[in-house]
Amino acid sequence: MVESQSWTTRRSSNPRFETSVDIPSTPTGEVRYGTGNNIFTATSLISPTILTALIIASWYFSNIGVLLLNKYLLSFYGFKYPIFLTMIHMISCTFYSLIAIRWFQIVPFQHILSRKQFFKIFGLSVIFCFSVVCGNTSLRYLPVSFNQAIGATTPFFTAIFAFLITCKKETAEVYLALLPVVFGIVLASNSEPLFHLFGFLMCVGSTAGRALKSVVQGLLLTSDSEKLHSMNLLLYMAPMAAMILLPFSLYIEGNVFGKTVEKAKSDSFMVFLLIGNATVAYLVNLTNFLVTKHTSALTLQVLGNAKAAVAAVVSVLIFKNPVTVMGISGFAVTIMGVVIYSEAKRRFKGTAH
Repeated sequence: MVESQSWTTRRSSNPRFETSVDIPSTPTGEVRYGTGNNIFTATSLISPTILTALIIASWYFSNIGVLLLNKYLLSFYGFKYPIFLTMIHMISCTFYSLIAIRWFQIVPFQHILSRKQFFKIFGLSVIFCFSVVCGNTSLRYLPVSFNQAIGATTPFFTAIFAFLITCKKETAEVYLALLPVVFGIVLASNSEPLFHLFGFLMCVGSTAGRALKSVVQGLLLTSDSEKLHSMNLLLYMAPMAAMILLPFSLYIEGNVFGKTVEKAKSDSFMVFLLIGNATVAYLVNLTNFLVTKHTSALTLQVLGNAKAAVAAVVSVLIFKNPVTVMGISGFAVTIMGVVIYSEAKRRFKGTAH
């Protein structure tokens, strides 16, 4: 039985979306892209330090901004259609990616070269949509701070899938570093005032889906002829994801398009919110790439760890969801475990080379 939809506000829900595509390691500087007629030429007059600081600030603004906008739309504004909202995000990413790549030339445009490559990208889109649907389902039941804590366990699931799919083994030090990641979630779960078992399972499914996508992406798109830059991959995955999400939205959320148009006629502010929300959702992907280009993939990973904590604090301050000392401690242990894991992986790679 499909739950009937309404515009009633649910103040206990704390939505969070993960619409960002994983960003692989990218060389820094202009060496990779040259100094031709593209968006980076226009920024050459700005001090590199100031430019990097602005990019990092934009990354934080977009990541936390899309979180807060989603929260406001789905909980306080009463737009109770998370799958449809995610589909709007994907349409937005398609449109802005075309402009960024074909007009501003932020990266060289890459074509899909074969039917086999197309189906590989489509498969990644299916996994991505599974992660999004599970994540969006969990948002009705769990607070943002707890969602962020569960999301921080992505390295744990990545290590599991890497071993199961590719038989890739890590060092004992790396595996030991994952223990506090799991232990922190156990602490946070036992003391979470708004804990909901179904929401928790859906959020775990979403986190596992993101990890599975990163492993499968590395497995499927490994050859030089098939490897796509993250921004080109987003350009192809976004419209596929939108088409996959459409039937789910129509089945679960009913005549969502008609209801949205009807609501927009009486409240034009909603149109502004949806456009702004979709734009910020694309900026998450763009700033992910820019931070990696102007710093490094490791810096992006460190910033991501800090972002989870900042987003949780901002969410609690703005939306006033209850927290406990044990819950905060569990979140802190999880973040600490992720930091230790990242350092152990870095040392392992350094030793291997």
